Amino acid sequence: MKKLWSLLALAMVLSACGNSGNNADDGESGKTKLVVGMECNYAPFNWTDTDSNEFNLAVEAGGYCDGYDVQIAKSIADSMGRELVISKMDWDSLEPSLNSGAIDAIIAGMTDTAKRRENADFTTPYYQSKMAMIVLKDGAYANAKALDDFAGATVQGQLNTMYDTVIDQIPNVNHAQPLENYPYMIAALKSGTVDALTAETPVALGAVAAHPELAMVEFEDGKGFQIDLSDTAVSIGVKKGNTELLNEIQKALDELSEDTRKQMMEDATTRQPAGE
Repeated sequence: MKKLWSLLALAMVLSACGNSGNNADDGESGKTKLVVGMECNYAPFNWTDTDSNEFNLAVEAGGYCDGYDVQIAKSIADSMGRELVISKMDWDSLEPSLNSGAIDAIIAGMTDTAKRRENADFTTPYYQSKMAMIVLKDGAYANAKALDDFAGATVQGQLNTMYDTVIDQIPNVNHAQPLENYPYMIAALKSGTVDALTAETPVALGAVAAHPELAMVEFEDGKGFQIDLSDTAVSIGVKKGNTELLNEIQKALDELSEDTRKQMMEDATTRQPAGE
């Protein structure tokens, strides 16, 4: 009987040792997955598909996520030798999820700001765009070329972003209540609730490609929003202090040429569904 119990005890010890070895994947250097958070609702950076295809990736919340951010994330995960997992969540949940460890990185068209650097570390920008406006193609502001042309207009931006705060640069503007995502904002524009939306150029181009009744307004030099170029650059965020992961992601990002990134964005803009 003692021999039997000794054998059982030995088996339990060996089993525990084996489990300890498997749990090494939970350590940063041994991780086999890269969990990336994004809205899947900010085309052409990211959006949700109902059906699987060669570009998108299934998400736990249901459906599939595609877009420029997904392609960037795929390339980075491949370079790191990790399996990519996309976690779909609201914009305001991204930073808390990063801090709690629920996700490893934010790749969601997010700008590196001083406030965000209080809770996260960022890579160099992976895309640089300009500020534009989205209007009705046959509307009163379709031929606008300067901010002054929007004086008195009702203009809307995205909640908790720079695209909302810059609106006050427009003379006598009617600053509309910001909304959480662009599909809602585009619906407001098409219904006549607002006259124009602020956006960066890839988002505006995607909206126009998906909705023929819309148009993008690009400003003449010196007549648009006064912003720092860094405000329209987007970077990848990781938990503050996680230098190892930041360096790994930066190295993978550096391997992507500007031409490759540009082509990824062009492809995403033309591929995004009309509903986005």
